[in-house]
Amino acid sequence: MTKRAIANVGFSAGGIALLAGCSGPQSVFEARGAEAQEIMPLFWTVTWIAVAVTVLVVAVMAIALLAPERWRRRLTSEKVVVGFGIFLPVFVLSGLLTYGLLVMQAGSARSRSAEGPGITIVGEQWWWRVVYDGPDGKQIVSANELRLPVGRPIAIRLESDNVIHSFWAPQLAGKLDMIPGRTNTLTLEATEPGISRAQCAEYCGGAHAFMSMYVVAMEPDAYRRWLEAEAEPATEPVEAVRRSGQQLFMEHGCGGCHAVRGTPAAGTIGPDLTHVGSRHSLAAARLPNDPQSFRRWLTENQHIKPDNFMPEYDVFSDSELDAIVAYLDGLE
Repeated sequence: MTKRAIANVGFSAGGIALLAGCSGPQSVFEARGAEAQEIMPLFWTVTWIAVAVTVLVVAVMAIALLAPERWRRRLTSEKVVVGFGIFLPVFVLSGLLTYGLLVMQAGSARSRSAEGPGITIVGEQWWWRVVYDGPDGKQIVSANELRLPVGRPIAIRLESDNVIHSFWAPQLAGKLDMIPGRTNTLTLEATEPGISRAQCAEYCGGAHAFMSMYVVAMEPDAYRRWLEAEAEPATEPVEAVRRSGQQLFMEHGCGGCHAVRGTPAAGTIGPDLTHVGSRHSLAAARLPNDPQSFRRWLTENQHIKPDNFMPEYDVFSDSELDAIVAYLDGLE
């Protein structure tokens, strides 16, 4: 096998590996939302036009460098220069602009038909505050996980109280910035049940890369039941170990930063923990949601997510840690 053949095989294998990596809960190639399904054809259209233009430019360069003199003279003719230098770019770019504007117009029409009540997502450093408008007008505060009903356009209000963030759920829609002092609205309409992933797409500081969340699309009836349960306060612990963990949680000031509805803990600096045990992840999708992760987060969170605002708690004994973990894990 020649060196060129070996290189071609390696390039093809690398390309296949790259395409294989473009899958999973944050893949832009798996559209599960109405807006993402409209963006996908636009993406492929732009991609293939870019490929065609690149091939054309390479072909012209090859002719200019390697072809006989008569072919090179033709490239310098007025018709070729005007056609390929003016008319072709104007035609291609105008077509793409028109197509893009039509996609944007469809998104605007969907936002006008968005159903209430809505949801507000606030970009924090470096996590997400998620506030649902309940059917009775009461706000239901959660964190680091977004749940949506399938088949309904939902208006998502995007805000920030610190720096510029950007909310991007690739399988559902395009990204939109979260700007301090301003509310931007993004309409999400999930087309099928499932779990995808959202990411902050604007550099916002030290732990920016670890600012993610899971987006759970649910059947409407399941979503309604979940929202009713989410509005309830935390259940009072029954087991002795969990009661001990709750007492330690309160005594060591955790309630000054975190809220657990139904208890004296009413902090707003950190995520609401009322139903933290029922979420799919911890620390804004940095860790799986299990007792071991709770324990790791309490004792080594600065290693897991550098520069976050929570101190590491190295004052607890193993039995005390077990009690606090049991309490938090049971907040479902």
